[in-house]
Amino acid sequence: MASPISVFRKGANALITGGASGVGLAVAKLCATHAMNIILVDNNTSKLDEAKSMLSSTKAGNVDTHSMDVASLSDWSKLKSHVESGGTKLDFLHLNAGIGLKSDWTDSAYFHKIMDVNLFGVINGINTFFPHFEGNTSGEQKAIVVTGSKQGITNPPGNPAYNASKSAVKTITEHLSFDLAKSSPNTSVHLLVPGWTFTGLTGGGNAKEKPAGAWAPEQVADHLYQKMGEGKFYVICPDNDVGFEEDRRRMMWTMGDVVFERLPQSRWREEYKEEAGRTMEGMKLGAKQAD
Repeated sequence: MASPISVFRKGANALITGGASGVGLAVAKLCATHAMNIILVDNNTSKLDEAKSMLSSTKAGNVDTHSMDVASLSDWSKLKSHVESGGTKLDFLHLNAGIGLKSDWTDSAYFHKIMDVNLFGVINGINTFFPHFEGNTSGEQKAIVVTGSKQGITNPPGNPAYNASKSAVKTITEHLSFDLAKSSPNTSVHLLVPGWTFTGLTGGGNAKEKPAGAWAPEQVADHLYQKMGEGKFYVICPDNDVGFEEDRRRMMWTMGDVVFERLPQSRWREEYKEEAGRTMEGMKLGAKQAD
């Protein structure tokens, strides 16, 4: 079986949602270094034009753009017709588009908007282009990457709709990986989970300089390439403030709420704060000793 990174090859066809900036654009740049044909999808037309101009000056093959709302099934239908009009089949699909709104428990529009974009934007993309990846008997590698979030794993307080959307994205992507492993072993699936990354979604659009603790989007793309080369499904990205071991401790503690019947989100509750602190520090010391 070929390595997942063999999908990055000259002439292969890549489609990336949320591709006009941030992590999506960084992955598009990665595709460009391998002379892939690139279709960028975004709802920001001016940013799409800028991204196309920049990528067209690289080693990329054909660079195409498509302005649309990933929450709209009719927009996905138009995109499919546009992609397939010349007989194109996708080799690489990155479902990356997302938003990070915040509101309260009385705002139903907030919940719908988050779910429509973050969750159904992914589901719509899978529904639309699944036939391009199922039953891949061509012998050439294909890949689907879905962008998740650490908040969909550790579930911190403060943004229930966003956390729930990314938790559901994680579950959907896990199922997609399992099913395609049976029907199309030459199609790999990967859940990309960035750490603190300097993008418009995380406030990068309002700041002039990248904070020291944040990664640049290109670092996330490089980490994705590395982990795909290792055959990993979960691509958990560290950043300059939080390393992989600390991420692992946080994820293990969150699952412990279920296993040990603690109250949910116990890491942020006063009654568990001391225990959580000791556990995190103990794991930290253990990791240092192992090093």
